Amino acid sequence: MPLRGRSTPRRIAVRGTATAVGAAMAVITGLAAAPAVHASPSATGALRWAPCDDPEKPGAECATLSVPVDWAHPDGPRLDLAVARRKATDPSARVGSMVFGPGGPGDSGVEMVVDRISRFSPEVRRRFDIVSFDPRGVGGSNPVTCSGDLLAERPSPELRSQADFDATLEYNRRLRADCRARTGPVFDHLDTAQTVRDLDALRAALGERKLTFHGSSYGTLLGAQYAETYPRRVRAMVLESVMDHSVPTTHDFLKAEAATAEDSFHEFVKWCDGAANCALHGRDVRAVWQGLLARSGRGELEDPATPGTSLSSPDLVNKMAFRKFYEADYAGLATAIAGMDASWPLPASPTSVAPLPPATPVFCSDWHLPVRDYQEYASLVAMMNMTAPDLPYLLPIHMAAACLGAPTANPQHRLDSHGAPPVLVSNALHDPATGYPWAVSVARQLGRSGVLLTYEGHGHGSVTSGPCMEGAVDSYLTDLAVPPRGTSCPAVPPSLRRGPGPARG
Repeated sequence: MPLRGRSTPRRIAVRGTATAVGAAMAVITGLAAAPAVHASPSATGALRWAPCDDPEKPGAECATLSVPVDWAHPDGPRLDLAVARRKATDPSARVGSMVFGPGGPGDSGVEMVVDRISRFSPEVRRRFDIVSFDPRGVGGSNPVTCSGDLLAERPSPELRSQADFDATLEYNRRLRADCRARTGPVFDHLDTAQTVRDLDALRAALGERKLTFHGSSYGTLLGAQYAETYPRRVRAMVLESVMDHSVPTTHDFLKAEAATAEDSFHEFVKWCDGAANCALHGRDVRAVWQGLLARSGRGELEDPATPGTSLSSPDLVNKMAFRKFYEADYAGLATAIAGMDASWPLPASPTSVAPLPPATPVFCSDWHLPVRDYQEYASLVAMMNMTAPDLPYLLPIHMAAACLGAPTANPQHRLDSHGAPPVLVSNALHDPATGYPWAVSVARQLGRSGVLLTYEGHGHGSVTSGPCMEGAVDSYLTDLAVPPRGTSCPAVPPSLRRGPGPARG
């Protein structure tokens, strides 16, 4: 079906695709029951909008929304959520408010509205007030605060013994106690199930009878659980670069993350082999990359961002390669690799491990990823390195280490969203962080409501990937025109992607 003058999408048979991802799909059975549906929260008063404190970015308005720290005790302590909006550019064509669910966890929705409004298409900006917020524990919403000195002491995820494992457990305990003391009671109520209630309070405060929502990356977990909790309060919902919260075990979660990251490395090598403008064209890309990994492991690889300092192997993988995969910037990655390969080695020195963001407790409260002991941890690392031999010590194993011993308030479960309208599930075939099998899985869990829109290209974030994707999403959000099931859009060069994608994950 043509999409309103845009390039016409192709159709892809999801049933046929599933054969390629059957192993990943097999992990969604035998999970916990869905959370109970709660009554709608009442708004605590009208949002009082005022210009945001950024004279260089006029037009954005900011407000705060008071919500309970713990929705199970609505009369208890409260916190103020930071909220921002930009009004529809064509008031006569305005549909209502569209709430954006930021990623991360730890991304600021307020920053998105104030500084990165180009993320949204001109048509969506014309028809909707664009609204977002800083989720609890983030930015202007009672941010998680921890000792900088203690964060800097974080052990390396490269554990080598039971003693290292025990030391990490003890460090995590000390860090949680420190962050809890500095952050206050909200520290124990950061999970997405709480944020679902915040989102519904925001919907009510905006005066919207039903929610129009666009969640990106980690924000898709918020959207999916909102549709599950309040299925009849959804007008339209886009889930872009999709987290699958049904993945039941630590092994399955880490394997899925390793597989999708390695897929992006394979795609990078394939591109470089065929692209004359690749700075590594004609060379053995994997051999060059493995040489850099070896140098970084010895502390001999200089960090291009901070000359004179060494770049650790985890940072080479996660801050260099993985970040470029997010943007599908293969040319930039090849140039960076070529430059580092040609650089003089530093004298061997120990390499540091950068602290994880304080929003890590949000992730730990949503994902139950237990590891019994060092032996199991080592087997998980070996499995990841076998699955992604080019990308050792990917960020997910860092997260698993950071969550050792942490309580989980909102553990994984299959979605149960009977009664929701069509939900548009959008994903790239080659997403380095939220693999395409997860999108297939979530669309299936949504049942009749799940409509999968496939971007046949690369990168994390797909809605901004060319006119076909943008047109399909715009028509759905504005006119509730649902694309035919099995719709896909062709890949476009990174230069044709409009605006920035998700910041992290």
